[in-house]
Amino acid sequence: MTKMSHKVWSLSFIFVLVSNALVFMIFEMLLPTLPLFITTLGGGASQVGLVTGIFMLSAIFIRPFAGILAMKVDKKLLLVLGIFIMALSTGAYYLSNHISTLLLIRLIHGAGFGLVTTYFATLAAEIVPRDRRGEGIGYFGVGETVAISIGPMIGIMTLELYDFQRLFFGGMAVLFLAAIMAIFIKRAPIGKDLDKQVSGQFKLLEKRVLFPAVLILLIGIAAGGIMSFFSLYALEKDFTQVGLFFLLIAAASFMIRLISGKMFDVYGPAIILIPGSILSITGLIILYVAVSDSMFLIAAIFYGLGFGAIFPAIQTWCLNLVEEHEHEDAMASFFNFFDLGIGGGSFILGLVATVTSYQVVYLVASIMYGVVLIIYLVYFVIKRQLAKHSEKNGEVKNQQSSSL
Repeated sequence: MTKMSHKVWSLSFIFVLVSNALVFMIFEMLLPTLPLFITTLGGGASQVGLVTGIFMLSAIFIRPFAGILAMKVDKKLLLVLGIFIMALSTGAYYLSNHISTLLLIRLIHGAGFGLVTTYFATLAAEIVPRDRRGEGIGYFGVGETVAISIGPMIGIMTLELYDFQRLFFGGMAVLFLAAIMAIFIKRAPIGKDLDKQVSGQFKLLEKRVLFPAVLILLIGIAAGGIMSFFSLYALEKDFTQVGLFFLLIAAASFMIRLISGKMFDVYGPAIILIPGSILSITGLIILYVAVSDSMFLIAAIFYGLGFGAIFPAIQTWCLNLVEEHEHEDAMASFFNFFDLGIGGGSFILGLVATVTSYQVVYLVASIMYGVVLIIYLVYFVIKRQLAKHSEKNGEVKNQQSSSL
């Protein structure tokens, strides 16, 4: 346990939750608006893809260094530095007058994002008691989920009412607020002692979290389809309530996380991953066959319940598989696999949509969740059999020793 108190909620935990939510809100605010800015600089579809890709590559590249950096510099300071990098990069977008300049800024922005996502998660895990980590990480993700849902709407509304200058400078101001909140986070007393135990070795992948990381990679592929192509699919199907669709996903995710974290702490990942996968598959299949607005909205609720439960469960599972001082390595692998899933999924499903239709994207996404469910069920059965075999061998040994 990382602190003496058994309480999840504290002022520091609230600062972590809200600051993280603000960071993700601005990140999501830029997703639908930055491509529009690129077009004003004379860029086309290929430049949009390049700007998006270089951001993810930068974030993925920096994360394996998170553990090494935390050994040399306090991770709270690194978190604040990462948020400042994101803030200055967001403001600097408006000053760029060429695609090459924008790419350089995006590269720096991605590095800040990679640091911030890693250290936010590890600080949240450090602050909450270990025996309530699933519950704490579930709450931590609620703010993130809400921010992800409202961020794109804020971005579009800002452009409709104002211009790119206020969009970028407003985003920078919000990120400065997030940095100030991060400054007031108080780490758990044992935190700095844990930093000293870090091996200092470069880890491209934390092998102990490989299995759950593969699961989150597959989930990322499915999520990439939801994020990248739903607006176009909605146009294809004459569905106009896109904002309400994402709002329902956020609301369902919020509701399920109020109970799923507690269930994880008591029963482990199986109680979340199996029904969560089934809910997600149900939502995506409804989305695939949807012929009315009500079906779209029902699909959003099922998908939100499934994804909202699974994401923090796998995140907590990764944290629990390593020692306390190795959380940075676990979270770097977790987020890198998820980002690779999002990026790779957007590309692969984009090809699927080109060859077939946007509708088929959601059939493929449901298959990804089906693979997750099958892989986990096989893993769960094998693990139980090995546990029973181990117990049986233990009983035999005890009987042999007692007969001697």
